[in-house]
Amino acid sequence: MREPRPSLAGIRLFAGLPREPLARIETQCAWRRYDPEASIIAYQDASDDVFFIVEGEAHVTIYSLAGKAVSFLELGPGAMFGEYPAIDGGSRSASVEAKTSCLVASMSASEFRTLLLSEPTVADALIRQLVATIRRLTTRVYEFSTLAVNNRIQAELLRLANLAPRDGDGAHIVPAPTHQEIASHISTHREAVTRELTRLSKIGIVERHANTLLIRDPDRLALLVHEATGE
Repeated sequence: MREPRPSLAGIRLFAGLPREPLARIETQCAWRRYDPEASIIAYQDASDDVFFIVEGEAHVTIYSLAGKAVSFLELGPGAMFGEYPAIDGGSRSASVEAKTSCLVASMSASEFRTLLLSEPTVADALIRQLVATIRRLTTRVYEFSTLAVNNRIQAELLRLANLAPRDGDGAHIVPAPTHQEIASHISTHREAVTRELTRLSKIGIVERHANTLLIRDPDRLALLVHEATGE
């Protein structure tokens, strides 16, 4: 049986585009499937293609000179990455690796810039995404500069809970992030995450079930973060 033609209809940058221009964009893309843990782009390489995740998940990572991985962003279906070099001609600001099997579409920088000029809806969506990224990074800088490690862990759990499906008052984070993944996101070590999750479990805020991290009381977790940040 012939596989269905892949589509960019689920890519957030293209939401609202009519089918005809979307089909034209699809013909300008190269399509590739990546195995789990495969490198999609490397930190500081000179390529300038823009990528769109159609299926699967990836994570954005920077490696220190000592080889320590700092993973600070997870990408899922509908996400775009690699647009910075296409816009400013600079090198890659981070590595992106497949977390699961991924189907990824890519577009050259020149075609991407032409697209922004020809489709104002896409250009407006890109501006909004860039502003959202600035807001998120500003929050992260504030947290790293002012919060203790346990409060940064609480803030990261709250972020994950706000993105997760709700069941009653609880939020189910599936799959549950490893302690090392949480530690990498907030620039700490795995042992600190283990200690804080154990403490939060004892006071009834979180609970681990197989591959699910249940935030039993998101409101109480939000209160802890509010008390630490004043926001």
